[in-house]
Amino acid sequence: MAQLKIYGRRDVWAGRRRELSDLLQSCLVSAWGLPEDKRFHRFLLLDADDFVCPQRSDQYLIIEVVCFTGRSDDAKRALIRAIYERCGLPPEDVEITIIEMPKVNWGIRGVPADELALTYKVEV
Repeated sequence: MAQLKIYGRRDVWAGRRRELSDLLQSCLVSAWGLPEDKRFHRFLLLDADDFVCPQRSDQYLIIEVVCFTGRSDDAKRALIRAIYERCGLPPEDVEITIIEMPKVNWGIRGVPADELALTYKVEV
């Protein structure tokens, strides 16, 4: 499981949600082997006055990846590199944070996630 929270300016990104979602999902699929249909993306778009980020352009994005523990450091690096390589933005305009937690801390489909049978590997 991986959920994305994407923070950016509403006036820049509101009309580009699907494009950005497709790009980020392709990175998760290639770097971590997530199934294409396991897409959980939340856009938290803010007015310019509510998104204070000096020394960044109007296209500045913060991407948080919230996921189960289990991915190797190499897999996390691969995801970060894929996002930077594919996004087409200057590197200083994209910040990525991977937040991991044990499966038991997640409730999914009525059970703790450590009791779920997943169709994909987390340990990559």
